[in-house]
Amino acid sequence: MIKTKTILKLTASAATAAMVAMPTAAAAEAHMPGDGTQVQMARATWDTGWWQAEVYSQLLEKLGFEVARVTTLDNPPFYQSVAQGDMDLWVNGWFPLHNTYEDDFSDGAEKIGYVAKGGALQGYLIDKKTAEKHDINTVSDMTDDDIQKLFDSNGDGKADLVACPPGWGCETVISHHFEAYGWNDDFNAIKAGYSASMADAVGRFEAGDPIFFYTWTPNWTVGELPPGEDVVWLQMEETKLPEDQAHLADETTVEGLEGCRGEQPCDLGWPANDIRPVANSDFLSENPAAAELLRQVRIPIGDIFDQNAKMNAGADSPEDLEQQASTWIEENQGKVDKWLKAAREAASM
Repeated sequence: MIKTKTILKLTASAATAAMVAMPTAAAAEAHMPGDGTQVQMARATWDTGWWQAEVYSQLLEKLGFEVARVTTLDNPPFYQSVAQGDMDLWVNGWFPLHNTYEDDFSDGAEKIGYVAKGGALQGYLIDKKTAEKHDINTVSDMTDDDIQKLFDSNGDGKADLVACPPGWGCETVISHHFEAYGWNDDFNAIKAGYSASMADAVGRFEAGDPIFFYTWTPNWTVGELPPGEDVVWLQMEETKLPEDQAHLADETTVEGLEGCRGEQPCDLGWPANDIRPVANSDFLSENPAAAELLRQVRIPIGDIFDQNAKMNAGADSPEDLEQQASTWIEENQGKVDKWLKAAREAASM
């Protein structure tokens, strides 16, 4: 039989062990491997990527990193500055669309992790009513003189295409398409601010006029103008990609794409993209917690769509983005805790 004193000793020992273990676990959760380190973070000039940047910024802060005011940059200056160490990272890399910039950053920076793997589509669209009325299925159909006039708002005889501003990866590919397909005599590429140009296109659509535009997903445009309901994706009869993407010519088709004209699978002429962080290599080696966080995080495409819709509806202030990001983190706390745990463990190795 165990004596009463022995039982009391055992109980006391167990209680002491539990008390010791509790602060140890709490200490692990409170470990701030980024304490004292300031992160120079950038974001892209397209506002559909700003919320993702805010999510990552808040996650880094939960590890103790101090994130300076996020700098908005075009592709060329970001990729040059991250290679040189003037910027530490961004989470707005689109690959293979941004393959053309790899020579600019490969010596000092690298792709790491995925915001969203695959599912980021691109292509050319027109309003559904005009497509059905005139049997327009491909971008090549748009080069017909009579069809061009339907989309000509300035009287130059060319179809007006909402394209991308200079400095964007999509602008480089669209310019390549103009040369490769001989579109210069057929289309007028509108390269002004994308959001303003698309807002103008939405206004013309609501007035009953034909519209022709480039877009990508996730993006508010396909929420405002749902493919299959208001607009349709046009197919490419032949894929002609820039040299750095030529090896992906067999990856431009999408099976069962809603709102695609013609037979499935739908050949958009653009390969699907991964959205990826790109970070300075020295920063990653010096901050293993940040590196592991970038490897761990994923944001579903559907969640990006939902936030973009809120932003397009007017919830687009810095305070709105901050609140939307913190709400998403709270709603995904289980996954977030695992990501942060992995990041802290990486810093302890």
